[in-house]
Amino acid sequence: MVLSTERLILRPWKETDAESLYEYAKNPEVGPIAGWPPHKNIEESRNVIQNVFNGKECYAVCLKSDNRAVGAIELKLNGNTDMTDKDDECELGYWIGQEFWGQGLIPEAARELLRHGFEDLGMNIIWCGYYEGNAKSKRVQEKLGFIYHHTCNDVAVPLMGETRIGHTNYMTREQWEKNR
Repeated sequence: MVLSTERLILRPWKETDAESLYEYAKNPEVGPIAGWPPHKNIEESRNVIQNVFNGKECYAVCLKSDNRAVGAIELKLNGNTDMTDKDDECELGYWIGQEFWGQGLIPEAARELLRHGFEDLGMNIIWCGYYEGNAKSKRVQEKLGFIYHHTCNDVAVPLMGETRIGHTNYMTREQWEKNR
């Protein structure tokens, strides 16, 4: 499936996106704050496309101007998230290359994915979280209208080999309908 917004195309990842993914995912300012280490080479990025960005609702965030993948956004469905075990709930996850921070692109992409989740997939709750210190992700969730649910002080971050403080937020279908 391909989704679009005013400035973006959200489409499935392709192996040919590996070079673009590596360009943004190698930056140590991007992955670690979201819980994953910087990519070491294009082959690692290709592997991530094949084995991580292969979820049914995982999309490359692409600028309409050139269709180049500059970030990722996903609705993690039951079985692929630890935030819920219900089929009518999922988790929203996202990141974007540093040069695109502060332009409102992830909130724009997330609004479309929230619409898709509630309208097309029949979700009743969409969960979202961020690690302590990730002010940008916190701000995205505030802009979108997510509501605070809880904080956990010992969240395992296996790809980084550490534990962190994690904050969990949610949005119900009713909240989404009211705010859109």
